[in-house]
Amino acid sequence: MNSNQCVMFLLDSIEFIPLSINWHPYFIFSSDKTKNQPSMGMNNNRVEHFDCHDQQQFQTIIKITQHQQQQELDIAMEIHKVELPPQRTTLHKLKQRLSEIFFPDDPFYRFKNQSCFMKFILGLQYIFPIFQWGPQYNFHLLRSDAISGLTIASLAIPQGISYAKLANLPPIVGLYSSFVPPLIYSLLGSSKHLGVGPVSIASLVMGSMLSETVSFTQDPILYLKLAFTATFFAGVFQASLGLLRLGFVIDFLSKATLVGFMAGAAVIVSLQQLKGLLGIVHFTTKMQIVPVLISVFKQRDEWSWQTIVMGFGFLAFLLTTRHISLRKPKLFWVSAAAPLTSVILSTILVFLLRNKTHKIAIIGNLPKGLNPPSSNMLYFNGPFLALAIKTGLVTGILSLTEGIAVGRTFAALKNYQVDGNKEMMAIGLMNIAGSCSSCYVTTGSFSRSAVNYNAGAQTTVSNIIMAAAVLVTLLFLMPLFHYTPNVVLAAIIITAVIGLIDYQAAFKLLKVDKLDFLACLCSFFGVLFISVPVGLGIAVAISVFKILLHVTRPNILVLGNIPGTQIFHNVNQYKEASRVPSFLILGVESPIYFANSTYLQERILRWVREEEERIKANNGSSLKCIILDMTAVTAIDTSGLDTLCELRKMLEKKLLKLVLANPVGNVMEKLHQSKNLDELGLKGIYLTVGEAVADISSSWKAQP
Repeated sequence: MNSNQCVMFLLDSIEFIPLSINWHPYFIFSSDKTKNQPSMGMNNNRVEHFDCHDQQQFQTIIKITQHQQQQELDIAMEIHKVELPPQRTTLHKLKQRLSEIFFPDDPFYRFKNQSCFMKFILGLQYIFPIFQWGPQYNFHLLRSDAISGLTIASLAIPQGISYAKLANLPPIVGLYSSFVPPLIYSLLGSSKHLGVGPVSIASLVMGSMLSETVSFTQDPILYLKLAFTATFFAGVFQASLGLLRLGFVIDFLSKATLVGFMAGAAVIVSLQQLKGLLGIVHFTTKMQIVPVLISVFKQRDEWSWQTIVMGFGFLAFLLTTRHISLRKPKLFWVSAAAPLTSVILSTILVFLLRNKTHKIAIIGNLPKGLNPPSSNMLYFNGPFLALAIKTGLVTGILSLTEGIAVGRTFAALKNYQVDGNKEMMAIGLMNIAGSCSSCYVTTGSFSRSAVNYNAGAQTTVSNIIMAAAVLVTLLFLMPLFHYTPNVVLAAIIITAVIGLIDYQAAFKLLKVDKLDFLACLCSFFGVLFISVPVGLGIAVAISVFKILLHVTRPNILVLGNIPGTQIFHNVNQYKEASRVPSFLILGVESPIYFANSTYLQERILRWVREEEERIKANNGSSLKCIILDMTAVTAIDTSGLDTLCELRKMLEKKLLKLVLANPVGNVMEKLHQSKNLDELGLKGIYLTVGEAVADISSSWKAQP
């Protein structure tokens, strides 16, 4: 083979490496004498043995070919400049940031380009949603709301009496709380299906927190004053959160901790009802599981077989109806009517056997009439004011969390939105009004809302219908509850709180997130063995700890190239992703703040050390460059900037280059203002990881 034939054969044998597969700008060939292997595992074209006499001509053609290939690579991979965001004044940035924090939903967009009169109408509709749907209200909607309102009234009346006793309040206060708050909410609330009234968890927490300091039997007037005052502060706190648009505060109660807290509270509530189910007179006021069980078995001489038979009989009836409604949702009315049916039947039974059932405790006389004003009973001065404020804050957070969660659940089923901040103001204002009209803490009840939804409620008029039914009861039917046995109220409470034990959610937590499951267990056992307020505190502490853990210990991933693409992903997640020789590509999945900057620096240096050890063990290409993928770094502070600067200097001492890829606008702005951009230089920041690898690899090959 002559020299010309040799060169032509060589050119035909050259295969250029596609940029998306291999980053090294040289061609691949091999001979019997010399074999050049590609660094990223490509198949080689083999050049058979040839006899070239003109070595000078051969080397010239090789240089020309390399130059042409480099030009093609430059065309294929254009290096884009990372731009700075548009300049903005500090005032403009502050305004935009506050808008994103407090007005993410932009509630004022409807007022834009409107006349003064229309702005007034829209403002009225925003504050009072009833003016928005009221003009379109018709008889068809009224019929649906009337049916659902009467249905939830049959549930609200016995539940109101029962939950008031759970809070250690007179039973009549529970009915008062089912009259005024629903009327207020129907004017201010945005949920069409929320059934408003007393709830078990808030009642339990209020009763346990107040009774630890003040005895409801020895000083009932002071206890009642503190309950109304706690309700007032709960309403002020809730309305303030809505007015100041600070709803994110309640998000510190995570779903996992709430599952555990609710389950623990449900167990404690159920065990407390053993007093009524067994007919025990002298029962402990403590709310922990151990003292309650000790009190149950210690007072065995007070057990009444008549009470036990009646209590467990009606409990079985209520649980059966609940099971039927769960299995067949169309029969929702069965469980909805069961509590009132139980009250009526048990009252008739005790009345007929009143001469033979002396050991069965009854409610007794309940006063007729509307809610008496209670503004004069608010306790604003005295040694127990701090207790009332603390109780109000705790019950306010719990009731607000439950009410908004329930409202959003049923809104999602009907494909409409519930404004969280408006709900906070509505719930807060109805509790403020309730505290001045002999009511205690109320919110949206899940059981009542579920019945309201299944009964076909269309608007908040269903709450007005329910309040009207309670009004009739207060005015005319109160004497009929004289012989209602306490044991039936205990059975109603147990049936209601059993639904709070969501074991399926706990199993899901165990399967999906072990840390969430641990948080769930801690809050559950905290309620059971310590106390309800402490259990709630544990739940909040665990939620905050989890946030701090994610902020201070963010993920850092090693990225590799997926063959045939310019995509870089986690090498542990994508097995086909391969590390790029001489590069260590790390993805930071968190903002870089003072809280995590030191950890990130230490962790990156550890990755560098481990990568060098891996290369040494595998006899690979020496490490030359570390690329930080900043795509997920949404923000950076001065501590983070200092950390990057220190890290760059430490790597330079090891003859390693630090490069940033795809920093977001906010981060770029901080880098520019801190002069870190000048230190990194033009070759220190790239738009993508792919461009960084290609450009740096090319510069290495261009060097002699």
